[in-house]
Amino acid sequence: MPRQVDYYFSFQSPWAYVGHRTFRGLVSTYDLKVNHKPVVLVDLFSETGGLPLMKRHPVRQRYRLVELQRWRDKRGLKFHLHPANWPFNARLADGVVIAAIELGLDPDRYLARGFAAVWEDQLSLADPAMVAKLADEFGLPGQQLVERSEQEAIGAAYEQNRQDALANDVFGSPAYVLDGEVFWGQDRIELLEDALKSGRAPYSSHV
Repeated sequence: MPRQVDYYFSFQSPWAYVGHRTFRGLVSTYDLKVNHKPVVLVDLFSETGGLPLMKRHPVRQRYRLVELQRWRDKRGLKFHLHPANWPFNARLADGVVIAAIELGLDPDRYLARGFAAVWEDQLSLADPAMVAKLADEFGLPGQQLVERSEQEAIGAAYEQNRQDALANDVFGSPAYVLDGEVFWGQDRIELLEDALKSGRAPYSSHV
């Protein structure tokens, strides 16, 4: 049986985008099963003591921009630090991931394209027509998924992901949970690989 990783993220998160390609490389190398869990970041931040970007001290906001440039180079990416259609309400785009999974479809290529759409192409993932088009590009039923995304059941699953995140000590995006151990931030992917490679027991805060 392949090992499983719970993947908490949102299209709203630049760091989920920055780490996504590297994470998928890890998934392929170690034949991991990924449980995709999109979450509402604003709610998760507020409940765990974090602040939305515009409420952070200017020193922290400026440092974030420096870090984005460092990791853009490190990961070999090309993206806008201030994309035209960000921030945005990610409920629709995130919900399409949940809707695809419920239909037994693999959301990965839609995820990769969606991240690039926001940060590289400056497209709006709050636009239903755009989201449907991006899903269609990879053989997914875009319009059907958009319509399902807006349903109450998908909203309930989105909320359940938030509750699962809190229950598993997840407080931001991206977070990768392996055997109950949380790896928060795309800059922890290398540490996640160390854990996979060594086969060690998970670390715990209960020491």
